[in-house]
Amino acid sequence: MQTARPRTPMSQLWSSIQSWLFPMLEDEIGELDERHRQFVAVCELCAPQDHMDAYRWCGNGCPPSDRLALCKAFIAKAVWDFATTRDLLDAVRHRPALRRLCGWESLGEVPSEATFSRAFDTFARDELPQRIHEALIKTRCGGKLAGHVSRDATAIHAREKAVGKQKTPPEPKRGKRGRRRQDEPPSPPPDPTRLQQQLDRDLQANLADLPTGCDWGCKKNSQSKREYWRGYKAHLDVIDGDIPVSFILTSASLHDSQVAIPLAQMSAERIVSLYDLADAAYDAKEIREMSARLGHVALIDRNPRRGEKIAFSPAEALRYHERSAAERVNSHLHDEHGGRHVRVRGPVKVAAHLTLGLVVIAAEQILRLIS
Repeated sequence: MQTARPRTPMSQLWSSIQSWLFPMLEDEIGELDERHRQFVAVCELCAPQDHMDAYRWCGNGCPPSDRLALCKAFIAKAVWDFATTRDLLDAVRHRPALRRLCGWESLGEVPSEATFSRAFDTFARDELPQRIHEALIKTRCGGKLAGHVSRDATAIHAREKAVGKQKTPPEPKRGKRGRRRQDEPPSPPPDPTRLQQQLDRDLQANLADLPTGCDWGCKKNSQSKREYWRGYKAHLDVIDGDIPVSFILTSASLHDSQVAIPLAQMSAERIVSLYDLADAAYDAKEIREMSARLGHVALIDRNPRRGEKIAFSPAEALRYHERSAAERVNSHLHDEHGGRHVRVRGPVKVAAHLTLGLVVIAAEQILRLIS
């Protein structure tokens, strides 16, 4: 006779959502469709109420609009993939079930569009979406061993003006260099590269060094033709199960390799993993060294420009195929959770907008694994 496998806290949570929360909500507000159930489950898993202490009314002045309801509304924006805040507001006003799930019992309680915009500005400056995402990953994935971390970057198109590059004074022209005289001092060593400096800095120092302004990026498509875009670049670490665990937003022009070490540091603070998987854009000895320092095995495709291409062993090649997890999450973010609808401006707001989409993706994938 087989004994029943004991339930984990995650499976107990999902069972509670299905057997108790959904029926209770349907008794109060009517039948929930699949998208409403998805929204409820995401909010239960990421628990935005745990991050509201900073927004509680202290008794001075007029009480602000309910920040928890507004936060849930912006999560709903990512779930339903509404293009603008106005689309979100229209949905909240005209869909009673969605309005009540966010926390507004009557239509008169729903704040104005200006209040929505001010609330999002506050959430973005406070990095509330990033804190919700970090807590979700640490709580739901931190105690488990992840086999692989897949690393990749994707273009984010923006509707704002590109920042101008800082002009540096031209170096004085030098004549043809001859042999150095014996009494002449040797040339100073070259300045360390960003990757070399990142190895000896902590995460916060590395993040502060990355450019984040909107500018022009370039990449080659599947036909090896160059494509240009104005905006940003989203850098992701994704673990088994297509769960995004770390995210950094930079200028579009920054090369993917320049963000690998900060991403590795960020992911190491949140989860425990074994293999780092990346394409040839990340083929640098400093990146491999960081993986070794963290106790990981780096499976990075060799860049053909660095000499003879070294093929993976059959076992390594099998593991390397797991790298497609990052590509799937990038596609999911673009197609279903806000990656193509970036209407906000500035790196702070763009990062908050995209992180809400990643929160939804992470919660969905975690629920899919336990359901």
